[in-house]
Amino acid sequence: MSSTTSNKGIQVWLERSIEALFLAGQVVVHLLKGKIHRQNTTEQMKIVGPDSLMIALVTATFVGMVFTIQVAREFLNFGAVQAIGGVLALALCRELAPVLTAVVLAARVGSAFAAEIGTMKVTEQIDALYVLKSDPIDYLVIPRLIACCSMLPILTIFSLIMGLIGGIFVADFFYGISQVLFIDSIKTFLQIWDLISALIKSVMFGGIIAIIGSSWGLTTTGGAKGVGESTTTAVVMALIAIFITNFFLSWIMFQGLGSQFLN
Repeated sequence: MSSTTSNKGIQVWLERSIEALFLAGQVVVHLLKGKIHRQNTTEQMKIVGPDSLMIALVTATFVGMVFTIQVAREFLNFGAVQAIGGVLALALCRELAPVLTAVVLAARVGSAFAAEIGTMKVTEQIDALYVLKSDPIDYLVIPRLIACCSMLPILTIFSLIMGLIGGIFVADFFYGISQVLFIDSIKTFLQIWDLISALIKSVMFGGIIAIIGSSWGLTTTGGAKGVGESTTTAVVMALIAIFITNFFLSWIMFQGLGSQFLN
């Protein structure tokens, strides 16, 4: 019995994942036609951006502080104080800032997308949009996609800055590493491509969050219970997709030895 239930659950996940891919294709077609609902887009940008800013900054600040504690104590033993700031900057820019900000957004915004659209689905509000000759993709999905893809890179930049500030504070206050040395290390290690890669990842992660959250909402069935299940599984699926996508993007962008370690 449990095996049958498990197989059925996997089948449902696969079906909904395929539907999410089809939705992504439909969104691209609609965007090429220039179908954008500006008012909804503005509202969603506010929800994704300013309303999510504080939690993203707090997360990034403490991640930067903890990472500095772990790196500083080991690098001090090896006499590599001049590399502490640079290592933190690379870790934040290439991985921690875009990934953790996306995780925060998936939990906060992706779940809200699935819950809101799922509720509209089970209460037949989606059908009402068709009756009014409004396409749910234009009215619901595209504004959320644009909001996530435009706001997540901005949130990532702010998170990167706050993470570095947190690292500078810990290095100076707890380990006596001067701010000048820390910042010089950042300048030595960090390259323009590292910032560009963070923005590319953020755009990709934003698209994943919007598509999965919207798709899981549009395929919701089963009333209030179905909405709850869609909300939970949308977050889980978004996180899995973010981590998998991050691996392939990192593999493509950062193959080989970094130039900082060859000098």
